[in-house]
Amino acid sequence: MRLPKSFTVIELMVVVAIIAFLATIALPRYFNYYAKAKQAEVSINLASLHTAEEIYKAEHGTYTENLKELGWKPQGNFQYTYGFNVSGSQEEINYFIGKLKAKKESLGRCHANKENFIAKAAGDISGKNKIDVWEINETREIKNLINGLN
Repeated sequence: MRLPKSFTVIELMVVVAIIAFLATIALPRYFNYYAKAKQAEVSINLASLHTAEEIYKAEHGTYTENLKELGWKPQGNFQYTYGFNVSGSQEEINYFIGKLKAKKESLGRCHANKENFIAKAAGDISGKNKIDVWEINETREIKNLINGLN
């Protein structure tokens, strides 16, 4: 009588080792793409902030650091901290803190006056305590000042 053929422990260990090797290659790439998806949020929200600032300037003749007065808030379940880090700034008036919980100090220097403005977004997208910082100005130029992915 013939016994049914089965896998040996060594064959199973080889398969597990191959799967572990493939996972070590694939997971870092997955997290990198996931972080880049979070960065896509930044350009959308900063562009909408720019539009709101331009409308405000057309009506009042100056840009503002007061996002509540501006009527602007990041859309959806936002990840980054957005706004202006200015003297005496307050949450939900000058800045909004997203799910990544970056502090307002992560925004660095920001301002708004009659001629120009610089607003910023910051977040720890890699989870390695390296803050990703973006800015937009009155010419709608969006820059990644500190790349939090590297």
